[in-house]
Amino acid sequence: MPRPILATIHAPALRHNLARVRRAAPDARVWAVVKANAYGHGIERVYDALRGADGFALLDLQEAERVRALGWRGPILLLEGVFEPRDLELCSRLQLWHVVHCEQQIDWLAAHKTQQPHRVFLKLNSGMNRLGFAPASFRAAWARLNALPQVDEISFVTHFSDADAERGIAHQARTFAEATRDLPGERSLANSAATLRHAQDPAVRADWIRPGIAVYGSSPDFPEHGIAHWELQPTMTLASRVIGVQQLQPGDTVGYGSRFVADAPLRVGVVACGYADGYPRHCGTGTPVLVDGVRTRLLGRVSMDMLAVDLAPLPQAGFGSEVTLWGRASNGAVLPIDEVAQAAGTLGYELMCAVAPRVPVVVG
Repeated sequence: MPRPILATIHAPALRHNLARVRRAAPDARVWAVVKANAYGHGIERVYDALRGADGFALLDLQEAERVRALGWRGPILLLEGVFEPRDLELCSRLQLWHVVHCEQQIDWLAAHKTQQPHRVFLKLNSGMNRLGFAPASFRAAWARLNALPQVDEISFVTHFSDADAERGIAHQARTFAEATRDLPGERSLANSAATLRHAQDPAVRADWIRPGIAVYGSSPDFPEHGIAHWELQPTMTLASRVIGVQQLQPGDTVGYGSRFVADAPLRVGVVACGYADGYPRHCGTGTPVLVDGVRTRLLGRVSMDMLAVDLAPLPQAGFGSEVTLWGRASNGAVLPIDEVAQAAGTLGYELMCAVAPRVPVVVG
């Protein structure tokens, strides 16, 4: 039989989360962000569940081709725009909308030969200081684009750096409003955190929202709020089984480096999951895990192919018991991916994207 590790993508949860973010901004259209292969879930696996969105937003042309191949005829937005002039040819062929964030991209558009003008989103650097035109040069960039026959409609976009934190978004929203004042075109500002925390402000939700991580069942402002607070559901479960049991005595150790030392008799379950499967090696003793749907803890170091869990709270558990590394157990108990990520000193985003190719994946 195959090794018992399995990742399950929950299509009903994807639909639920998409509906949840839409309720937060009911008068805005929704980009379903499927960059990074739909946050590790697989574009083809999530497409049916997310086709209720108004458009798909992503990063690279290959992903755009995959979405078109699935039958999507609506808007597709390249969030970082094109990376070289010939990319514009595929934008023309696939009817892709694309972000313009620098002078080079305007130069390429000016030299591009096309029968069909492009829909572009001009990006403002409102304080994130990654991509986008500075406020002082934003209107000049708009004027250049507006004069090009290769450009049809111009929309406007920015990205918040602190929508999930105490500093908030007011300073960036104000910069965006000033830079785009009186310019015609649709606006897109809100990511997941801004949608859930600030979408009551019409200027923030604007014409389009761009929920990413919230659609995939992770809280954008964890640990301040978990997924239950935002009424989100986990969309990915990583599960395995106990493949061995050890009985420890006081003083016995577990795993490489003997990081865990038993101070009392203890039953330990060995689980078929390790860092080669994408489970974070930096998770240590105390990281939450579910065994037969009951919360317990990881013990010692994570190995390449195995990890150890405490079976003390589960006297009936043993060989073959279900282990939920994150997501939803068979009995309905939920272990949010954010809690596991926190134990690893990272974010749920990274865990989703890091599930290894050797892990079988099903849609359920």
